[in-house]
Amino acid sequence: MTIPDYVSPIVGYRLWQWGPGGLWSMNGEPWFPGRPLTAVCRAATRRTGFTLSEADGYAHFAPQSDCTCGIYAINRVHHLVRTGYGIPGEVYLWGTVVEHQFGWRAQYAYPKNLFLPPSMMPFSIRELESRLRSLIPYGADIFKADTSGNIRIWSREHGYDPVGLARLIETGQRYYIRARQERTLKEGDRVALLGRGIALVEQTDNQYVQVVLSKRCWLKIAREQIHWVRQNMRWESRLSEPLIVGF
Repeated sequence: MTIPDYVSPIVGYRLWQWGPGGLWSMNGEPWFPGRPLTAVCRAATRRTGFTLSEADGYAHFAPQSDCTCGIYAINRVHHLVRTGYGIPGEVYLWGTVVEHQFGWRAQYAYPKNLFLPPSMMPFSIRELESRLRSLIPYGADIFKADTSGNIRIWSREHGYDPVGLARLIETGQRYYIRARQERTLKEGDRVALLGRGIALVEQTDNQYVQVVLSKRCWLKIAREQIHWVRQNMRWESRLSEPLIVGF
């Protein structure tokens, strides 16, 4: 896939989830290698269960200035790095683009550069190559995010960077030793409730965890239902039997 060169695409910043199949938006929308993500207004989808076109009379082409639809990106990358969730990176935006104070909503988007945070760094060459295999097909340059300067791991022109790999493995080993010692579910942590969203841990003990899913929804979940998923580097729960304790 080639980014249009007859106009200059906007470059913004956003987060992705990372798994064996590649990249997803934080809401679960898949991004496919070699294909731009195309925005769709979800208003009609929520009402009917399937996507409708403008010709059906229920939805409009995305984005529109008077709607919230479109592919989101912000104009400052440091806001994303601080979150500790997902992969921050640069993204090309083109087509119809609606500008806001802190970013944009676009019709089309595709990854430009990816900045892997320390929490997602494998500590062996074999594991690194295995995990990066799902990102390389996108053709985006891949860096290790570092406060002293991003370290290039892979580039579309030259492939793996030997210097970057050596530094990556060294820092990754130190990080994982410290993370294994510190990783316990505690107040203030976030839990991905699969199919529902991200919840904030308010209270926890050996049996139950109380989380806030939104300002109006409180859930009490059995501690055994929440697991640290190393592949996604986050706490997750499938919520097979949640107990709703308040609205």
